Amino acid sequence: MKPHLPWEVAYIGLGSNLSNPKRNVNDALADIGQLHHVELIAISSLYQSAPVGVVDQPEFINAVCKVSVRIGPEALLHYLLDIETQFGRVRTVRNGPRIIDLDVLLFGELRYVSSNIYIPHPRMFSRAFVLKPLLEIAPELSTSKLFSAMAIDEVLKDPSVTRL
Repeated sequence: MKPHLPWEVAYIGLGSNLSNPKRNVNDALADIGQLHHVELIAISSLYQSAPVGVVDQPEFINAVCKVSVRIGPEALLHYLLDIETQFGRVRTVRNGPRIIDLDVLLFGELRYVSSNIYIPHPRMFSRAFVLKPLLEIAPELSTSKLFSAMAIDEVLKDPSVTRL
């Protein structure tokens, strides 16, 4: 019999700008809360943000959740990709419109790179729509060694990301 992995804290970013984005994010949060070996601990407020990259698309609704997991990062990513598939997500245009987007942002103190996943998420530190909800539910992270206070302060001033 395999020994159980210890519980680890992870953070997941959520975003949607198609169909009913608020409902999509809330439904995805409910689905995350039902995952095996995943316990939902905290959920940020919803945030509205301007699109990044492909700007000719609807605004996004974003959130971040904190989970406690007893699985590894690749297994967590697999679960999240399954949820995206259940929502009908099809990856066509990078940074384009999407019904739901789920990203593993942080996984404990782990720094991890594979062909499937980068942890910490490589673009999270430059995106206010990730940092604002993340720091809302985990303000202590702003003083961790992963964060550069100066860079974070500038990103957090982005007026295109507002709490709903």
